[in-house]
Amino acid sequence: MTYTRVIFPQALTVTLIGMAWLNRLSADSSYLTAIALPMVLIGAGQGATLSPLTAAGIAGVAPDDAGAASGLVNVAHQLGGSLGLGILVTVFAAADAGTLDARHLLAHRVATSLTAGTALLALALVLVVALIVRVRETANVADDAGYDGRSAAHPRELSALDTLKRQWARNRKADHAGSAHSATQT
Repeated sequence: MTYTRVIFPQALTVTLIGMAWLNRLSADSSYLTAIALPMVLIGAGQGATLSPLTAAGIAGVAPDDAGAASGLVNVAHQLGGSLGLGILVTVFAAADAGTLDARHLLAHRVATSLTAGTALLALALVLVVALIVRVRETANVADDAGYDGRSAAHPRELSALDTLKRQWARNRKADHAGSAHSATQT
């Protein structure tokens, strides 16, 4: 899938560039070049990554499991946002520059927090390349033996997330079959 291998990492890179630019903020920075333009890059990058990533979280899930998968994706968004905010607030509180006046100290703390946010985005990009892009590229050179043409996705197009979703669906079916079997015996 072209989006996953090409556009998604590029859009995440645009977001990373915007954050790296934004973390250069100082007390004397101008609004246009230090805040507005980096925020445009961050917004464009997030728009190109978050919505399709959310849709990918439920893609390929059986219709009976779509509600549970959607709930899981939303929980992951909420937990990730809360954890990220907690980390950045901790970094903000810990950033101390000693003898700075209040205005410069605030700018220093904000810039330090934004630097930590940039590091988290860089980690996300590394994980995307390692766990999504490379898995798909590795799968593209895999042997086609065993593909019957009837399944929804070609085996070479499966990412690590797809593999986990399929395993979860198999376990769920096994649980349902086991509970139905035990219900008929009682």
